Amino acid sequence: MKQVTAAIWIRDGKVFIAKRPAGDKLQDKWEFPGGKLEVGETPEECLRREMFEEFGIDVDVGDFFERSIYTYETGCIELLAYFVRCCSGRVGVHAHDEVFWAEPAELDMFDFAPADIPLVSALKKYLKRR
Repeated sequence: MKQVTAAIWIRDGKVFIAKRPAGDKLQDKWEFPGGKLEVGETPEECLRREMFEEFGIDVDVGDFFERSIYTYETGCIELLAYFVRCCSGRVGVHAHDEVFWAEPAELDMFDFAPADIPLVSALKKYLKRR
């Protein structure tokens, strides 16, 4: 099972999401951005690297949020979601077709990648309690 990270970035009550690029196996699907762990890398290191590579920002990785296990045709992944906050840089779009700051009530309007769907549900419940 491959481990993959996901960033839960909440700013001013809105959630940062990104749309997978054309040509990707999951093109046009929305996700909480992140990526595959490299050998010897912690999930936190992976998220810092991926957020810099994909958006040109440095993030602080906070608490673990939730995990999702999903089996795609290409294999099974364990998606590990962590809260992040930007500590420097401006968001650029380098590896996605689009990014969006979604209100929690808007999240159901987006076509999320299957592994991210449980995270959407958990995040909506989490935000209702706050």
